[in-house]
Amino acid sequence: MTDAAPKLVTVGRIIGAWGVKGWVRVRSFTEPPDNIAGFPVWTLCREGRKLQRRLEQGRLHGRGQIVAKLESVADRDAAAALAGTDVAVARSDFESCADGEYYWADLEGLEVVTVDGQSFGRIDHLLRTGSNDVLVVRGERERLIPFVDGDVVKTVDIDGGRVVVDWDPDF
Repeated sequence: MTDAAPKLVTVGRIIGAWGVKGWVRVRSFTEPPDNIAGFPVWTLCREGRKLQRRLEQGRLHGRGQIVAKLESVADRDAAAALAGTDVAVARSDFESCADGEYYWADLEGLEVVTVDGQSFGRIDHLLRTGSNDVLVVRGERERLIPFVDGDVVKTVDIDGGRVVVDWDPDF
């Protein structure tokens, strides 16, 4: 019996080379941005292909941009060839969340139902706004539901695959 492949979560994208010694510039999707440098193994994903590389060094450089040195990327040409490559890490490598906190990657795909049991569909993705995050739910139509814990979002059951919301079906 073999173990299933670990769930991968995209945490950034390589946007180009930095310097001449094989370093890459990375747009991090983590919060704060330099959290991406805390993952020792990156899975590089592009066009259906996946390749693991160990992170040798990584640091914040400028406004929210990360520069990183990956194993086996020895020069500027090799680094430049990685531009446009997504950076993913195993979900199991994430730190645990505090009660009432969730990683977006864990919410995506969950079914959203009203307190009366009416299904709205599944969470496709989330949006960050100034005041609160917003669930983008796709079902018979797309709904934008603010993630306001207690007022709108009543329960989140990651294991059960469901989020219960107090939201008007006609809205």
